[in-house]
This record gives sequence, C-alpha cells and structure tokens, in this order.
Amino acid sequence: MAALGRAWRALLRPRGPRAEPGGRRGVRALRRSPVRVLQPQSPAEPPPPAAERSAAAPGPRYEKAAPGDRRLGKVVTIAKSKKFRDNHGKVLLEGHRLIKDALAAGAVPQTLFFSTVGHLKLLPEAEIKRASLVKVKFEDIKTWSDLVTPQGLLGIFSKPDPAKMSYPAAQLANSLPLLLICDNIRDPGNLGTILRSAAGAGCEKVLLTKGCVDPWEPKVLRAGMGAHFRVPIIANLDWESVPTNLPAGIQVCVADNNDPDAPAGSTPVPRGAGSAPASPKAPMKSSPKAAPEHEDEEGAAIPELAAQHYCEDWAQAPVAVVIGGETHGLSPAALGLAASTGGKRLLIPVVPGVDSLNSAIAAGILLFEAKRQLLRRHKQEDGRQKLPVPG
Repeated sequence: MAALGRAWRALLRPRGPRAEPGGRRGVRALRRSPVRVLQPQSPAEPPPPAAERSAAAPGPRYEKAAPGDRRLGKVVTIAKSKKFRDNHGKVLLEGHRLIKDALAAGAVPQTLFFSTVGHLKLLPEAEIKRASLVKVKFEDIKTWSDLVTPQGLLGIFSKPDPAKMSYPAAQLANSLPLLLICDNIRDPGNLGTILRSAAGAGCEKVLLTKGCVDPWEPKVLRAGMGAHFRVPIIANLDWESVPTNLPAGIQVCVADNNDPDAPAGSTPVPRGAGSAPASPKAPMKSSPKAAPEHEDEEGAAIPELAAQHYCEDWAQAPVAVVIGGETHGLSPAALGLAASTGGKRLLIPVVPGVDSLNSAIAAGILLFEAKRQLLRRHKQEDGRQKLPVPG
C-alpha cells in the first residue's frame, strides 16, 4: 500500500524542466513579434482625407491634373505665339517675381499652373481666386519652361492694358518728364534690358514702333525683370502716330555712335546704337522746323541734326530719347521727328575701331544722363523759386 501511494503522488506531482549538468534548469522561451492592437473607430469621427484638396482646407481651391492631362503643354505652346497673343489677348508669365508684380499692377490672371501648394502661399489669395488653379507635376513644368531652373509656377494672364494698370506708387512718385522711343529693336534680350533701364531711370512711358520685337515675348519678359508692370509700354506704333503719344513741347533726341570729333552735320546718318538704316518703311514728313536734308542710297530724305556729346547739357523737360536697333539702326522718320522738335544727335564716344555700342548699353547711358540733368535742372529751379524777392 505504501508503494502504491508513492506511485500515485508521483503521477500527480507537476513535472518541471529537466535539470542540466551543474544544477541549472533550462528555460525555453517563445519569440513572438509584437501585435498592433487597432482600436475601433467611432462613427462620429470623420474619415481621413483621400485627396489633397478639401472644402474645409485653408487657402484657395485648386484642381489636380490627372495623368495624361495635356492642358499645360497646349496652353504654353500657343501662348508663346505672337499671333495667339495678338488675337486672344493673353500672355504667358513665369516665376514668382513676375507673377507677383503682375498681380500687384492689376493684371488679370486666367490660369495658374503650379507644382506645390507652397507656390500659391507666396501670392495674394484675393487675386488668384479669380483664376483657374491647376496643380501639375514639376517635371511637366520643367518640360515646357524656358528657364534653366524653373520655379514651378506658370500663369496665363489677360494682356495688360497700360491705361488700366496700377503702377507702383514709388514708381509714379519718381517719374520724370522723360520718354523712350525704341526704333527697330529686334533682339528680345536687348529690349527687355532697355525696358528695365527705362523703369530704373524713371521714364514716364516707353513707345515701341513697328519693327520692334513684341514686348510680351517670353525672353523680353525675363530680361525686363518686372519692368512691364512698372512703366507704361505702348507697342506697335507707326511713326505717324508717335507724335500723338508725346506731350506738347517735347524735344526728341537720337542716340549716335559716330566719331565725336566729326563736325556737326558731317555724318548725317546716325548709327543710333547700331548701323545705318537699311530699308526705311515710313517716309519723312516735311516740317518748317526741320534741318537741311539730303538723300540716302535709296532716295529717302534724311535730315542733318546738330551733334553734341551726351554728357553736355541737352535734357530739357519734357524730353524723349530714340534708340535704334543694332542691325537696322534709326529710321529716317525718327530723324525727321527729332529735327522737327529741335532735337540733337547725342554722341557717345567710343575708342576708334569699335563699331558700335550695344543698344541696351547706349539706352542705359543716355537715360540715366537725362535723369541726372533733369534732376539738376529741377533743383536749380526750386532754388530760384525760394530766393527772396527784392522789395
């Protein structure tokens, strides 16, 4: 009985781990990965947004272009065409600086293409709400952009009307009775740089005659650095309509690169900032104030103008400066207009052997010299007005 009881107790006793040599007992553990416990979602909580745009999200509403959307390519392609710009009255602007200046001046946006929402935050929300906002991939903008390093922002705007623009207050406060007339400026980079100089010098307006490159061409806009929205630009004028865009009593002077030591009138065909006129389009009208004339190789009448160095006194308010292109130079009509207003040829001396100055360089020199002379004259007139009147 005693043996049977010991055997029964041995069966009921729980078996422990087998003892290892040295008296240690081995313990076997199971390695398990942690399990994430998901709490049930309350029906009252809104589901996470599945799209980038939400009606309750701050900022303007926009549309995300679907894969294969070709609107950007089509719009950019046609907007680079002068025919499209003229017929539809739309222009293409690229980059934060240019688009921001355009919006500040009152230009009307039609469509804005952007790669990230952050681009929209840099623009005035009240202005861009009027436009269609389309989010596209940066690679798509890079494909159609003319910039080496695109910023990811393109805009289609209504072609600005100078009469309806709101130019910066600082620009208007520093405006001078100084006008610029561009004649046959056909290089986009030159024209953009000239417009930038005109805005910097405080020109009242800029007139572009037929034969100049379109000021809303993308390369001109890039070189202008926002000048299009700081100074009025009146383009595509024929010479018959130029005087109607000038104030009464204005004196028109022309740029010249001829030999400064030559006697006045000995070189009657000024090179402006380039060469002599090749194929004049507008005949020169006779005027009682016009200087003596002679004919060029094609029989067009060209007046002889008195010449002087650009650094001498010549800027009397109001005054206009004509800059000719480097290829076609000044038109006979430009010389006729200068002669009829008592204008002069402004000589910019260069080292002998140098053919001519770049048009943009010549424009910058003359415009800022005109600014210096006008401000000095204005200061002198103010000083005379403040002198005590003798009793």
